[in-house]
Amino acid sequence: MTTARRSDATRAAILEAARERFASDGYERATIRAIARDAAIDPSMVMRYYGNKEGLFAAASEIDLALPELGALPSRHIGPVLVTHFLDRWERDDVLTGMLRVGVTNSAGAERMRAVFAAQLGPVARGVCPDPAEAPRRAALVASQILGMALARYVLRLPPAVEMSRDEVVAWLGPTVQRYLTDPAP
Repeated sequence: MTTARRSDATRAAILEAARERFASDGYERATIRAIARDAAIDPSMVMRYYGNKEGLFAAASEIDLALPELGALPSRHIGPVLVTHFLDRWERDDVLTGMLRVGVTNSAGAERMRAVFAAQLGPVARGVCPDPAEAPRRAALVASQILGMALARYVLRLPPAVEMSRDEVVAWLGPTVQRYLTDPAP
């Protein structure tokens, strides 16, 4: 194995261990030593590649929301499609749920979640809302619904939120997300 491939493999192992550790322990309790132990490497390697815990967290929390293309959809379907997409993401991506946990307990985690949603949901809102100048506000409203349900359903596990079927969640949240994105401002 070449040095470059070994380096890539080491970085990947560190990031995987960091994501799991940050998700399970939170930002404050996760340590470089524990992450290095999980990755089966020396802690100095974590420092070599990422500099410090903050740098490692930034790298580990790079999240691609993989938002669907909405341009070809009739506008009345945008809300339900986005809600369905996010339910799929939350249900298959423990890292995203872990980042939400970190985001509500740590300022660095909150900033990371803000940046991810602004960079990825903001352009979606700009592309579909009636006035692109309103896109940041509309994206924030959409995020309030998406993150609120994720917190209730996947982090706090509130029984009524957990017991709802996916179709029920989409039926409740889809029209609200739709309104936030495409209706005229109040």
